[in-house]
Amino acid sequence: MEDVLSVYQRAYDPKRPQIGLDEGSKQLASSLREALPMQPGQTVREDYEYEREGFCSVFLACEPLTGNVVIDVRPRRTKQDWAEFVRDLVDIHYAHADKIVLVMDNLNTHSPASLYKAFAPEEAWRLAQKLEIHYTPVHGSWLNMAEIELSVLGRQALSERLASVQEVQERVEQWQQTRIHNQGKIEWQFTTEDARIKLKHLYPLLSNEA
Repeated sequence: MEDVLSVYQRAYDPKRPQIGLDEGSKQLASSLREALPMQPGQTVREDYEYEREGFCSVFLACEPLTGNVVIDVRPRRTKQDWAEFVRDLVDIHYAHADKIVLVMDNLNTHSPASLYKAFAPEEAWRLAQKLEIHYTPVHGSWLNMAEIELSVLGRQALSERLASVQEVQERVEQWQQTRIHNQGKIEWQFTTEDARIKLKHLYPLLSNEA
C-alpha cells in the first residue's frame, strides 16, 4: 500500500508518466422487444427479457496528473490482450516516455510474463524494460485510480443494455470526448500519513505498543 501511495506523491514527470491500468467486463445483451421511448418525466423503458450475446472486455489506463485516458474494448481478456494493450501504451500513447510507472492489481495476466507469452523474447524484453510496475495489495485494488475511473465509465456510459462490441466502443468514445472536454484530472488525497492513522489496524503491533 505504501509503495503505491509513494508513487502518487511523486511530482509530474512527462518522461516517467504515472499510469493506472485496470480491466473489466461488460455483458452484451440484445432486447427481445423494442424499448418504449423517453417521455416527459419518464426515462426509456426496456423489457426485462433479453438475449445474451456474450461478454467483452474494457481495458483502461489513466494518467491522473494530466487527465489522459486510454481505453480499448476487446472481445477477450487474455494475456495476449493485456500484452497488446501495454504495447500500445509504450509505442503509441507514451512513445515519448523513458519509462511508464504502472500501477495495477495482481491479476494473473498482469505480469511481464504475459509479454513473453504474446511476443518474441526480444520484443517482450524491450517492452518490459519500459515499465516500472507497482502492484496494489490484495483487497487493496481501490488504491488503483484506474479502477475508480473504470467504475465511473461503467455508471455513466455502459449501464444500459448493449448488444455488440461495436456499440460498447461507440459509447466509450462518446464518454471519452466528454471527459476530455471537462479535463477530468484526479486529485488523489489519501497519503501514506493518512494510511498510518486511518488504517492503523493493518500494521503490525510492535511489542512496545502492547
